[in-house]
Amino acid sequence: MRELLCFAASMYVFAILGRVVLSWFPASRGGVVATLSQLLVRITDPVLVPVRRVLPSLGSLDLSPFVVLLFLQIVVINLILGCRGAL
Repeated sequence: MRELLCFAASMYVFAILGRVVLSWFPASRGGVVATLSQLLVRITDPVLVPVRRVLPSLGSLDLSPFVVLLFLQIVVINLILGCRGAL
């Protein structure tokens, strides 16, 4: 069970990283990149939006992915789950 939770947490980290990277590139409407980007937004928004509300605004710089990634990596993956070979 722990291995499954470790895998799920690691995949969520990759989803957030993928969302960040895809946000740097323009996506044509209806293209593969746009579809993948929309999927990643739907997957990651439930966690990123509440964090974004709490963080102070820094203009166009969104620190919520960094905060969530840090929390996932340090607290969830390493301390709570104790995953071996985590990111």
